Amino acid sequence: MNTVLETIDGGTRYLEKRGIDDARRNMQSLVARQLGCTRMDLYLQFDRVLEETDLAPLRETLKQRGTGIPLQYLLGSVGFHHREFKIDHRALIPRPETEELAEWILSWDLPGNPKILDMGCGSGVLGLTLASEHPVWDVTLADVSPDALALARENAARLATGNVHFVQSDLFSGIDGVFDGIVANLPYVPLSERATLARELTHEPPLALFSGVDGLDLIRRFIPLAFHHLKPGAWLVLEIGHDQASKVAGLLHASSFTNIEVKTDLSGVPRFPFAKHP
Repeated sequence: MNTVLETIDGGTRYLEKRGIDDARRNMQSLVARQLGCTRMDLYLQFDRVLEETDLAPLRETLKQRGTGIPLQYLLGSVGFHHREFKIDHRALIPRPETEELAEWILSWDLPGNPKILDMGCGSGVLGLTLASEHPVWDVTLADVSPDALALARENAARLATGNVHFVQSDLFSGIDGVFDGIVANLPYVPLSERATLARELTHEPPLALFSGVDGLDLIRRFIPLAFHHLKPGAWLVLEIGHDQASKVAGLLHASSFTNIEVKTDLSGVPRFPFAKHP
């Protein structure tokens, strides 16, 4: 019979041998999920003896983590801007940088009842966060993937977010009308980097990751189309790769956007191009 502490120690060694970063925290999270408690609660239960009914499923999830399946998929949820969102293989796991993007947009004081479009919404974390924090905003979430859109709908239901609409659309093919703001976190990873990516990324949907040789194929299509779906004075914000700022700024300029600026993330990487419709 193993105690909680012995189980954590053994699982940590197992994950370390398989090259999993932050192995102990990973193991603590898996044990906490199995026991229905928080990681902090485990410190009060180190001497608790685990029954086979807990150990058997824990062994299975431990093996899956050892193969590189992302921890978030195994836990089934991810924290984003003070909320818990359901996450699974249907959508990309939200990155910390996207949470920075949400914080920046939420700081804006937009008049009236603005219409906002979240293009390439994935699991919905960004659009649903904007809608939840600003109930007067009318937010449309769009994605080409019906699976990702279904996950976003499930998250909206969990959050009881009412001021949202969902559209399955290949960029703007299913989108009507114009918006006061468009935010897009589109695929931007170059196909040339596929072989060098972390093992965990191979378990995420390729449709949400890759976009041509230099990662900009979709963004090249998107920017000129977005221009025609924005009201005069409306804004466009993107999240891009670490070395794409100058190229994306050039694409925005070529499509007649003004006030072009690329904000940096907390690591100092030029990550968030911002532009306005004149």
